[in-house]
Amino acid sequence: MHPMITLALSKGRIFEETLPLLRAAGIEVLDDPETSRKLILRTGNPEVRLLVVRATDVPTYVQYGGADLGISGKDNLIEHGGQGLYQPLDLQIAKCRISVAAPAAFDYTSAVRQGSRLTVATKYVGIAREFFASKGVHVDLIKLYGSMELAPLVGLSDAIVDLVSTGKTLKANNLVEVERIMDISSRLVVNQAALKLKREPIRHIIDAFAAAVAASQN
Repeated sequence: MHPMITLALSKGRIFEETLPLLRAAGIEVLDDPETSRKLILRTGNPEVRLLVVRATDVPTYVQYGGADLGISGKDNLIEHGGQGLYQPLDLQIAKCRISVAAPAAFDYTSAVRQGSRLTVATKYVGIAREFFASKGVHVDLIKLYGSMELAPLVGLSDAIVDLVSTGKTLKANNLVEVERIMDISSRLVVNQAALKLKREPIRHIIDAFAAAVAASQN
């Protein structure tokens, strides 16, 4: 009997872009998270299963051993703090960026230059706090969990800090990207105790992922 390996990831873009990596590791996913109501998905390998959880919860599942491995955006890892997680690999998938955006009519540059106190809505309170502190800009942060673009439109905030991939959502809401904070991609994270207890099968997955990432970059 080999130990069961559990991998946590989120639905949507990360899931889609992880499938080729799983295939490279010889893991075929048997259930489709978009059609199945199941939160634990079977794979063609009886010793590997996938957990479908909220993106923000992936680091927590791995930290506390609910999953041995996880695939998490750098944004969620930074907000989580990455405690107790081994991060062996940048998978170079689900690429986007975290940026500051503001209404086209708002003169962000001169507000910052004049030392105005800005109100900023974001899900990424930790990242936003650190970024504005490093620039010496005074901000009041409002934590929201979604639909950031709405906040400046209804006067809740001067600006937002959010993930941007194509910029279409910003454009549709008359917002412009005024500053790029950091580039984001998804990382493989591993529970440190699991790495000791299940070294062989976990190393196999890490190595197969690493080879697939290297091949896709060439």
